[in-house]
Amino acid sequence: LSIPFTGMAQNRTAGSCNGFETRLVAPVSIHHTGEHHYFIDFGKDAFGTLVLSSSTGHPDSLIVHLGEKTTGAVTIDRHPGGTIRYQKVRLPGLPRATDYTLQLEPDKRNTSGRAVSLPDSFGVVMPFRYCELENLYVPIEKITVRQKVYTHCFNDSASAFTSSDTILNQVWDLCKYSIRATSFTGLYIDGDRERIPYEADAYINQLSHYAVDNEYSMARHTIEYLMDHPTWPTEWQLHMALMFYQDYMYTGNTQLISKYYERLKQKTLMALAGDDGLISTSSARHNGRLMASLGFTDTTQRLKDIVDWPPAQKDTNWKLARKEGERDGFVFTPVNTVVNCFYYRNMKIMALFAGLMGNPEEELDFTERAEKTKNSINKKLFNREKGYYTDGIGTEHGSLHANMLPLAFDIVPDAYKASVDDYVKSRGMACSVYGAQYLLEALYHAGEADYALKLMTATHDRSWYNMIKSGSTITMEAWDMKYKSNADWNHAWGSAPANIIPRFLWGIQPKTPGFGVVRIKPQLGTLSNSSIVVPTIKGPIICKYKQVNDQNQLFVIELPSRMTGDFCLDPEEHSQVILHGKVTDSASGPVKLSPGINTIKLKTL
Repeated sequence: LSIPFTGMAQNRTAGSCNGFETRLVAPVSIHHTGEHHYFIDFGKDAFGTLVLSSSTGHPDSLIVHLGEKTTGAVTIDRHPGGTIRYQKVRLPGLPRATDYTLQLEPDKRNTSGRAVSLPDSFGVVMPFRYCELENLYVPIEKITVRQKVYTHCFNDSASAFTSSDTILNQVWDLCKYSIRATSFTGLYIDGDRERIPYEADAYINQLSHYAVDNEYSMARHTIEYLMDHPTWPTEWQLHMALMFYQDYMYTGNTQLISKYYERLKQKTLMALAGDDGLISTSSARHNGRLMASLGFTDTTQRLKDIVDWPPAQKDTNWKLARKEGERDGFVFTPVNTVVNCFYYRNMKIMALFAGLMGNPEEELDFTERAEKTKNSINKKLFNREKGYYTDGIGTEHGSLHANMLPLAFDIVPDAYKASVDDYVKSRGMACSVYGAQYLLEALYHAGEADYALKLMTATHDRSWYNMIKSGSTITMEAWDMKYKSNADWNHAWGSAPANIIPRFLWGIQPKTPGFGVVRIKPQLGTLSNSSIVVPTIKGPIICKYKQVNDQNQLFVIELPSRMTGDFCLDPEEHSQVILHGKVTDSASGPVKLSPGINTIKLKTL
């Protein structure tokens, strides 16, 4: 089998890369735009500064413009809008044959207060792709211009992906690069506007980071940071258990669980549960004592249910926001569906953790809480007549969010799945780039691979390709600037395809903690070929696929030496499965994969 493939996988010991790295990046193009004026493109947006040197020196003043966005072909946008970055710096001159690092003006919002501090040696950094040099009186050939880029250490060769869909390939590249580019603080931050870790942002960043590099220390540092520096959204708190769970599944390490088990219980908000197992921030137990247990130093603060971001126009008066914002018209009630779906998932995770900690009584308690919550969601929050979940108790409105979360977290009974699935598809991409993570997970759980692929390769203004068309090389905070007026162009919470492609389109996830056994359940949709390298703590998983003809498919899957696998198929879709040249009974369960190369031929009905 010959399938086009780019990229070589390199393994690295987990946690061995635990610091920062800098790179000097040369321009990809330089344009002479006017007398003594040059426009320079470094190819990609990156966090850093500029390094200049002149072989002859430059005795006169020099004006430097840096920015993320252009207006026209060779001009940096001086007024880019939102939180898209631009800065102008005037230099008195350049010394001869000396590297000069541009001194940038700090932004008070992201260099003080709760913002993550950078090492003093970094100086001030900003994201930029473009540079203009004005008043340059020596030949450009006498000037060396470099983009000095700061990142957490990153192995770009650890992962790779290609497919028959060129848009999907570009989306993958965008999302993968976003993880590297936004790693410059050593923690998962929300973006350049604030540079603050937020739980939900960090969770998507974590999933995507695991998918593109076998480096786990940054996620762990972020988890520990967030335990002591919580943020206010209700469902953000409920992401903490999810982060602990992914750390455990991808590494097999229980150290964080053991260290924070008791405190993590509080993060589940189980204190707010009523007799029916549903939680509500309207509970009398939503008080200062709870806030202190969550790690808030200001115990007068209270959690707020936000359900996706940004909120509706009526809440913000943003002139260009959609009428319903990114909430799909979500109606808030004291007991809402989204928060309780996250709570259910927390109880399932805590039951697992209690077992790991040797607490069978708590394991049983968490299990019973999970079942009670699930039963109440299906009894009190599902509208049987209309076939969808409502936003909460007391409203008939059903948003995309209130239906994609039950699907994503396996809450929906078989009898409801068809109608909920149809309802989710009827709403389109009616969520933010953050919500898209759960929408795509829901669709793959429902077997809607073709529709999920359609969303990831869409070209309208609520798509990843729109970010590319807009000129960004890092995922944006919102689908388009018109949907969030203060958005930035460097938000890793928009990187969902970086993890959805390996975890769901290719279906590669750890079945046992630490990837002792991998589960591979491909849902490749309409792709005719694809190749992928997925990094793991045990080494790379290398997979190739080709649709040979209408009846035959071919998979080649290479597993590391200490890993076995379950290749999962729908037996109703395949009449014959041939592993290593021998017919296999797929109806009896997953096809068992061994370390090394596994060749699987599928004949479809």
